[in-house]
Amino acid sequence: MSTVGAADLKSGEYFITQSWSQETDHPRPYHVRIPANRDSRKLPVFIFLHGNGGNAKGAMNGFTRRMARLSSRHIMVFAQGYLKSWNIVSERSKADDRGFIEAIIRKLAAHDNVQKSGFTIMGSSNGAALVNQMMIETRMPNIRNYISAVSPLNAYQFDGSNFKAKGPDNNYRQTATPMKGRRLLNISGTEDRLIPYRGGPSKVIPAKDGKLSFIDAEESIFLRAKAMGFTGNKLPHPTKTDGRLETFSYLNGDVIHIKVNNEGHDATRALSEETILKFLEE
Repeated sequence: MSTVGAADLKSGEYFITQSWSQETDHPRPYHVRIPANRDSRKLPVFIFLHGNGGNAKGAMNGFTRRMARLSSRHIMVFAQGYLKSWNIVSERSKADDRGFIEAIIRKLAAHDNVQKSGFTIMGSSNGAALVNQMMIETRMPNIRNYISAVSPLNAYQFDGSNFKAKGPDNNYRQTATPMKGRRLLNISGTEDRLIPYRGGPSKVIPAKDGKLSFIDAEESIFLRAKAMGFTGNKLPHPTKTDGRLETFSYLNGDVIHIKVNNEGHDATRALSEETILKFLEE
């Protein structure tokens, strides 16, 4: 039987007010969906960040339908990017998106039915780029898991030697040290024409000096594993192969890359609900 306390988070649309160069006191929306017929236990939170051109409501409807078991075990949150984008390098939005997501987490964590240290953030494409930046910069202890779909690190986020903080001008000048103890699941397709699997410049995504360049997907996950404390060599071969899926697992499954052979920018569809749940619940 469901029991809802006065201080419990409830389903609905909520807002964080922010000001930046494009807006003043602008209410930024996010949508919350509480599992039906939940008991009185505190629940973990799963925040999803849509891709460029996407929207939170559409993502909520599609993702919760496809991930029914996941949605029955988590408080599901879907945040809306300004102008349908997340501010990474040269997007339409110039908003403080890390501040936006961190403000959402602070608000949610104050409720009685929320696991304060049980937050997961998943992003797709441009949303995954923000997940990458959050993992580099944020110091919030609430976040345990990150899931980045079809976006490894870009060349601003890692300059070949160091991770970099974005900064207010998106010039990535300051060296950053990712907070240890975080877990990461990444998936990318080998035939991605938007974000090249083997790294190098995108043919489409703009940057300040041409097209945005990316780190090789397998190198990207190795760099993340090292940041989380891995001291071994980069894996030359997958630790597991299942058909066209190759898994590269570091730190006993705390840092994982799934390579989807012969798949493009829609490789996220190869990420099964079972795989996500196994990663989150192990």
